Amino acid sequence: MTRKPTASPDVRSEIADLRRQITHHNYRYYVLDAPEIADSEYDRLFRRLVALEAAHPELFDPQSPTQRVGAPPAEKFETVRHTIPMLSLNNAMDEAEFRDFDDRVRRGLRCDGPVEYVAEPKLDGLAIELVYVDGELAVASTRGDGVNGENVTANVRTIRSVPLRLLHERGAPAVPTRLEVRGEVILPKTAFEQLNRERAERGEALFANPRNAAAGSLRQLDSRITASRPLDMFCYAPGNMSGAEFDTHWALLAALRTWGLKTNPLNRVCRGGDEVVAYHREMAERRGALPYDVDGVVAKVNALACQRQLGEVSRSPRWAIAYKFRAQQATTRVKNILPSVGRTGVITPVAELEPVFVGGVTVSSASLHNMDEVERKDVRIGDTVVIERAGDVIPYVVAAVHDARTGRERRFRMPEHCPECGAQVVREEGAAAHRCVGMSCPRKLQESLRHFASKHALNIDGLGEKLVAQLTTSDLVHNVADLYDLRAPQLVALERMGEKSAQNIITNIAASKDTTLPRFVYGLGIPQVGEHMAAVLAEHFGSIEALEHATEDELLAVREVGPETAREIRAFFGVRENRAVIQRLLDAGVRPRAERAARGGRLAGTTFVLTGTLSVPRDQAARAITAQGGRVAASVTRHTDYVIIGADPGSKLERARTLGVATIDEDELHRLLGE
Repeated sequence: MTRKPTASPDVRSEIADLRRQITHHNYRYYVLDAPEIADSEYDRLFRRLVALEAAHPELFDPQSPTQRVGAPPAEKFETVRHTIPMLSLNNAMDEAEFRDFDDRVRRGLRCDGPVEYVAEPKLDGLAIELVYVDGELAVASTRGDGVNGENVTANVRTIRSVPLRLLHERGAPAVPTRLEVRGEVILPKTAFEQLNRERAERGEALFANPRNAAAGSLRQLDSRITASRPLDMFCYAPGNMSGAEFDTHWALLAALRTWGLKTNPLNRVCRGGDEVVAYHREMAERRGALPYDVDGVVAKVNALACQRQLGEVSRSPRWAIAYKFRAQQATTRVKNILPSVGRTGVITPVAELEPVFVGGVTVSSASLHNMDEVERKDVRIGDTVVIERAGDVIPYVVAAVHDARTGRERRFRMPEHCPECGAQVVREEGAAAHRCVGMSCPRKLQESLRHFASKHALNIDGLGEKLVAQLTTSDLVHNVADLYDLRAPQLVALERMGEKSAQNIITNIAASKDTTLPRFVYGLGIPQVGEHMAAVLAEHFGSIEALEHATEDELLAVREVGPETAREIRAFFGVRENRAVIQRLLDAGVRPRAERAARGGRLAGTTFVLTGTLSVPRDQAARAITAQGGRVAASVTRHTDYVIIGADPGSKLERARTLGVATIDEDELHRLLGE
């Protein structure tokens, strides 16, 4: 029986101290935006804590700052009932409507003079309630219908600005025994742009704005996806609170900050409606420069006793209002719609516009994302369109003004051939994106080279992103076959490349000539052909020449090859330039070996899927299975026989349960292998 390690008092003390230090520095960095140490020092502390916790699992603490990586997928969100309803705000769409609100407040309070308000930027995100019990985060839930929300605790725990345990600072108000605090979860503009770029390159539907992206991120059943997105949260209102009392909303905000919760540094006390109007004007001018989306200003009566006196009407408070900004839209004309090729070959229709001033900048083009969007909005060349800056940053076409048509407008057609290289353009069945299949397309060259040299393809060590960029910008490489014509002196001429490093790269490129057929097929970057499909095709056809000349019917005869995959493969090999590159690779001495799986063996005819962390690398486990005649697939289907479950399994486990596929652990796999 394995004996659990017992941590010494010194180790326990060091772990506690590291957790305290890291929590403090998280607060300084994510909440106060005032770090005290360099990133390298923070990383050193964090790595030390991770190592100690791994060595002493008996000291696991769910509130440790290391526990923000996400949890295994949930089946669904549970319902949480708010102890105090989360009210929505009435809107003031202009200054006159805000002045009416101010008059109503003063009449309700029987006040002749100015009322003191707290004015806050109105963040455009997702409202969340946090519940802390004895200072520890217990539950996080969405607003929902105001009475009942969804339990998103696992996802909110991944947000760095949300403390897992409240701070007990000397001189600060005591932490309540129960604290319910409301706030807004947002996605910063730069993160939103990056997320949409990545989704566009994968041919996925784009988020319309940062708010939708934040909501979509928070409502992931797999919190590890949420953890990969840099969400932030600002707190702005209390719910139920036990053990603490305040006279003003401003004092409450100050207390939240001392407890480690993030509040907006732009919040301001305004004495009377005139100062709120001035604050609104200031924020409207600054909104474009802010790192997050705001769509107005919230004004709240500062005195909590006055808030209670005014009360609520229906489901909105009488003591607060959302004073909205004007929409940042403009009307212009579409001069042309042009196909733009991205780095992965995805072709995006882009509207060329008559220049128009929107939200502080002049806009002359806007992405139409994909053909589905063009057809859904029915945008045509020559149309008058409404333009908006999504998140005040990215211009997009809201709608075409169909009533303004003259009859001379023209529909856009996606080209059949790539405008950059002339290769065929294909659209995967069920997907929104059109894609160029040319290996030598200059727009996708860097991505093709990185994929070709990657670990599971030709595995060319040292051919990283920076070197690939240098090779393409210096015109040394125009397709993957050019790699094998490189010489060391050419590389030495590149920036930060010494003779020894250059020779190592050349040696590694030469070594990659000895490869396997599955790696070679995968490295070509054929759409729909991942590692597993490459192995299936290599097993069936036995040579790259046989695969290249296979008809669509012959491809459909291969187990696991569907109609769309067959069409993609034929389209790829139908491009003359692709066939020429492959022939150059073979002429350069690349010799992809066919490695036929064992026909017999203990696992013949059995299909496995691996998920989670195993005690050995996955490719090693896969080789052991295929050596015994089994097959290793990338996804779980009804044809899967076993799903092998490692530590922290992903969504494949849920898929297996849904389909009723048998799940086994590593010990059972070893028994099946006869080990």
